[in-house]
Amino acid sequence: MERIELNRTIPEIFASRGDISSDVWLKNISFERGKSYLIHAASGTGKSSLCSFLYGQRGDYKGDILFDRDNIASYTTNRWCEIRQNEISILFQDLKLFGELTAMENVWIKNSITNFKSREEIERLFEELGIGDKLNARIDRMSFGQQQRVALIRSLCQPFSFLLLDEPISHLDDKNGDIMRDVILREAKAQGAGVIATSIGKHMNIDYDLCLNL
Repeated sequence: MERIELNRTIPEIFASRGDISSDVWLKNISFERGKSYLIHAASGTGKSSLCSFLYGQRGDYKGDILFDRDNIASYTTNRWCEIRQNEISILFQDLKLFGELTAMENVWIKNSITNFKSREEIERLFEELGIGDKLNARIDRMSFGQQQRVALIRSLCQPFSFLLLDEPISHLDDKNGDIMRDVILREAKAQGAGVIATSIGKHMNIDYDLCLNL
């Protein structure tokens, strides 16, 4: 996938409002593979909704969303499975980790499907992100910031053309945020992928190709 386009897209819940002031909603914009984007948003303006639309979790929007000129409204469940396995990966704001499983088990569930990384590569990512001692720790006994890093590692265990990051460093200090940024940029560059990050305040220090206000 080379391009994501939004053509006058807006969440249905906002469609009747006449006061929308946004660089995204009701605009014609595109995200290109290989470039990085930051979407600034205030709480309640549809930031996570946008991520859900792009990941195919929700379809309650007006307008059109196109992947390489294909309207995603026509996608079947099987097509969405292909997209999520090969084209778009996501770091959810609420992480969607399994609390009763260990950090490695949470990552390995995905990697066992994709076979994208070796165990050694995954363990190196844990070390690099400062959680090498948490491989066998239960997720529900880790801090949210540690969980964010586990969720990031999981999101990197697949091929992708675009990486969606919904508030990826909201619970990290500057040092760990910079480490996460470096990992993300390296992994995205290796795949020639685009990065779309959202933020309601704290965001990764990246030389973004485009910053938008939602």
